[in-house]
Amino acid sequence: MLKEDIISNFVTLKELLISSLVMGQSIYENCTISVNAGALDGLIGYITAHGRENPNDTSGFVFKNCNVIGNGQIFLGRPWRQYARVLFYDSSMSNVITPQGWDVGVFGGKEKQLTFAEESCKGMGSNTSKRVLWKAILSQHELQQLISLSFIDDEGWITKQPLKVLQ
Repeated sequence: MLKEDIISNFVTLKELLISSLVMGQSIYENCTISVNAGALDGLIGYITAHGRENPNDTSGFVFKNCNVIGNGQIFLGRPWRQYARVLFYDSSMSNVITPQGWDVGVFGGKEKQLTFAEESCKGMGSNTSKRVLWKAILSQHELQQLISLSFIDDEGWITKQPLKVLQ
């Protein structure tokens, strides 16, 4: 469970590891993202700000089977660097998600370089009819690459662990 108090920037974590880095490869699976975007009037926040620097960089954030709840309005993400990559897959989204879903930030004109995607999501916030026109549509191959364990285990370090890892 992630809860953030916007005023003091206090973060509480339970059964979830949050990386403070804006780059890297992360899969957040079966987690709840609790948004408190209504704490300060007029402010809209972001769940992600990924920072992939070039198209060959293998990094990205994947949210798999997650639950986004809370109050106020929030974007799914914005780019930290010009090749940001974020996927929300098979997740439930409440009405806290802005209709646009994604924000281009300071990278206007470079939208084709961004990979912001949603696949098989449900709930009031998952309606993509008013999403930004530049949101990514992934091929089945691209989707499978991002949602499989190999996305974060390309060197085999997870599967070499003595404990069984769910795949």
